Amino acid sequence: MILNRNTQKSRWVLIAVAAAIVLLADGPMVALPALADELPKESVLPLGVANKAIQAALESCKKDGYRVSVSVVDRSGVLRAMGRSDGAGSHTVDSSRKKAYTAASTRRPTTELADLIMKVPTVQALRDINSDMLILGGGLPIEVSGEIVGGIGVGGAPGAHLDDACAQDGLDAIGAAPKVGMSK
Repeated sequence: MILNRNTQKSRWVLIAVAAAIVLLADGPMVALPALADELPKESVLPLGVANKAIQAALESCKKDGYRVSVSVVDRSGVLRAMGRSDGAGSHTVDSSRKKAYTAASTRRPTTELADLIMKVPTVQALRDINSDMLILGGGLPIEVSGEIVGGIGVGGAPGAHLDDACAQDGLDAIGAAPKVGMSK
């Protein structure tokens, strides 16, 4: 086969480009395992587990005659799932999500934060951190095997301690660490 000068040049350019790609690929490929070791490992709350917690909290409140909304967020405070009882007020949707967000982001029960603000007025600024914070009982962090994986929030029962109790029933249903010892 006879190649003209342009074809030979093209072939050498292709060979040079292929060699460069192989050389470049070899460098980062060696570094990837080391980088992978440095990446944080985080547990994720599965959607099915979030829904199970929501259903248990809804059923607990319904049994006691409360029409509520229940939200579950992931560790970053992003909504994972939400359920609303028939007849629950529209405001309960936002309050349950914000309580769950607050519990997950602060890693504390929202009733504990509300009590802290009452006792130490200088920490009232917690309310103003951002528009998603709601420091009102009914939000609990979801802790599994010592790791906070999200938050659950209940809104709509006639009292923060009742929201807390329904949220705790949601945690109990999924085997998460208990956060409140209150009874209804």
